Amino acid sequence: MAAAPQPVYWLGNDTLRVSAALFAENRQRLCQGLKANADVLPKSVVVLQGGEQKQRYCTDTDVVFRQESFFHWAFGVTEADCYGAIDVDSGKSILFVPKLPESYATWMGEIFPREHFKSKYAVDEVQYSCDVADVLSNLKPAVLLTLKGLNTDSGSICREASFEGISRFQVNNTLLHPVIVECRLAKTDMELEVLRYTNRISSEAHKMIMKNVKPGQTEYEMESLFQHYCYAKGGMRHMSYTCICGTGNNGSILHYGHAGAPNDKLIADGDMCLFDMGGEYYCYSSDITCSFPANGRFTADQRAIYEAVLKSSRKVFSAIRPGAVWSEMHRLADKTHLEELVKIGILQGNVDEMMKVHLGSVFMPHGLGHLLGIDVHDVGGYPEGVERIDEPGLRSLRMGRLVQERMVLTVEPGIYFINHLLDQALKDPAQSCFINNQVLARFRGFGGVRIEDDIAVTADGMELLTCVPRTVEEIEAFMSESAKPFSPVVEKA
Repeated sequence: MAAAPQPVYWLGNDTLRVSAALFAENRQRLCQGLKANADVLPKSVVVLQGGEQKQRYCTDTDVVFRQESFFHWAFGVTEADCYGAIDVDSGKSILFVPKLPESYATWMGEIFPREHFKSKYAVDEVQYSCDVADVLSNLKPAVLLTLKGLNTDSGSICREASFEGISRFQVNNTLLHPVIVECRLAKTDMELEVLRYTNRISSEAHKMIMKNVKPGQTEYEMESLFQHYCYAKGGMRHMSYTCICGTGNNGSILHYGHAGAPNDKLIADGDMCLFDMGGEYYCYSSDITCSFPANGRFTADQRAIYEAVLKSSRKVFSAIRPGAVWSEMHRLADKTHLEELVKIGILQGNVDEMMKVHLGSVFMPHGLGHLLGIDVHDVGGYPEGVERIDEPGLRSLRMGRLVQERMVLTVEPGIYFINHLLDQALKDPAQSCFINNQVLARFRGFGGVRIEDDIAVTADGMELLTCVPRTVEEIEAFMSESAKPFSPVVEKA
């Protein structure tokens, strides 16, 4: 029996062991996709450039390094300042690592030989990055395929590989991007295993917060506890994104937690909490939002709004399957919210007519969810030929294509009471005619409720990756149970 492959990444204790085979499979899939493209010439070589170690502004203080996402997907390398090449015809992989100065051994640690990286990352060959041009010349490639394309979320162009001597080669920077994006879109079994892990650890961290939150604490204390749990228990040095720890009215700020609003409010008795946080393991993300009352008991109004959002979440779960239209999933959530807001009394009138004037976007201005993977807003949502729907709410939807098996998606419906949007709606006769302003006034300052889960699309439906208490009854029971507060000291086995 062959020995099990050694993990390329493992941080000890109960953290996940990840095999270099994950990235070898990704490279193989990429080569298959490129070979299927009639425009890709024989003897083509993919060249990717990894992330660079950067400093804080003009200082010599290092920013904690995190690998560039496309390079990580193909090579799984944790070190900075590397290149990678893949011969499309043969699948041969070459990793280029920096040739470090002798002084590195004094300040930074052991300088490993090239064989160390060849074994660690299970690539076919390792060379020094200063020799990229000469090594590639020996391959006699017909063309180098470099990466250049638009990230449809950020609007930024991904960085194209560049090195001294690249002018010697024929270069094509248009063929690689659409193929590698499609490869990243469908997750392999090994990738799904990592995403299950990030969800498990992040779910446990959210549950720990629910056990420890109480009025009188600050929002940033909850952020700190979440980050500590993910790192101490799960080996997650990085968060997938800036933590959002909104309580009270801050729960209506969709991207709260930024430098101008840094999770610094004192949590009050009666506040609704909206905590949107996810840890990242070996560059693979999670994205989970839990909403619950700070004191552990829902008021009637909190329960009504929460259950409206939960209902829309579960309706979407029931409708998701390969071939589903993601924009229709968003509209399903919108319509469910409007129906429930009518029952609460905030709205009045015909829901179909409300949909025509986009009233749902007043209460949920963001999209229903997005692709998830190595990036929290993962690539592939709008390939060439798929355009955004220019309607309120839907124009913020981060994916426009049909749902496919092996996609990993967030489902994150929410209802928010954002004064700016409410005031605009009340000034618009087409929308204000449906709003009962007297009842609405009761919810000013409420904040918001978002319920966000991560799912993997299966052949006949979906797999729920997130595991946290979700119903009102589950949340109240879980928060009322006596529990030992989380200790900042990691217990030894």
